[in-house]
Amino acid sequence: QVQLVESGGGSVQAGGSLRLSCAASEYTYSRGCMGWFRQAPGKEREGVAAIALRSDTTYYADSVKGRFTISQDNAKNTMYLQMNSLKPEDTAMYYCAADPGVCWSRFRTLEFAYWGQGTQVTVSS
Repeated sequence: QVQLVESGGGSVQAGGSLRLSCAASEYTYSRGCMGWFRQAPGKEREGVAAIALRSDTTYYADSVKGRFTISQDNAKNTMYLQMNSLKPEDTAMYYCAADPGVCWSRFRTLEFAYWGQGTQVTVSS
């Protein structure tokens, strides 16, 4: 049973920073893709960032480029999302996801096999 557990969400003022973590258990961490997604109330889920686990190739939504950084720690089976210069429009539930497939394709279609429960990020103006 693959489990993904997010942590690190919270409330912050605009311009502030947060770091999200996603710990993966019972997952063949060395292959495939992991990513961060978010969903705000009344909006569709959207891709934020993804990382190909073998190559460390990263992918970002245009809205977060230059502000967010995705990374991984293989030894800890953990993925991170460092979020800087946060804006009120970044407010959403953030989910991590994992899939053994091709990262650029999965990030584009949001078709990931495993999902976490989500962690709330709230940015106030």
